[in-house]
Amino acid sequence: MHRRTASIVLLSSAASWLPACGKPDDPQASLEAAVQRLQDALEAKDAGAVLDMLDPRFRAQSDTSEGMDREWARKTMTLMFLRYAQVKVIAVTRNSRVDEAGGQTGRTEAQVLVTGAQGLIPERAAPYRVELQWWREGDDWLLRDLRWE
Repeated sequence: MHRRTASIVLLSSAASWLPACGKPDDPQASLEAAVQRLQDALEAKDAGAVLDMLDPRFRAQSDTSEGMDREWARKTMTLMFLRYAQVKVIAVTRNSRVDEAGGQTGRTEAQVLVTGAQGLIPERAAPYRVELQWWREGDDWLLRDLRWE
């Protein structure tokens, strides 16, 4: 599996959730909204917005690679965004939950399909199982850890 394609998954898979309805101070609702913002930024090919959502200690790891950081994510997004005019993330299954002990950490698990295309028909489609770990800083959720297969 290509590391560059997988990294787009890291950022895009988290983004396949619908915005949540609920109170503004509801950690679950704000986590789901953060996931939606991440997806929107990936599909808009806005690397800056995606990087703003990554924790300074961000790390990514696949079943074949480990130790990838924010700089790796930036480079990977740049290459993917240059290669494909359109990037889509389709969540087949997804589940986000906030840790009940304090509400400072959250986890998202999903099965996603990531596509890249120059025109209407995708040139590449790859399925992934992803796990995202989030950390809450004030009112913001930051993506701290990404793992995929």
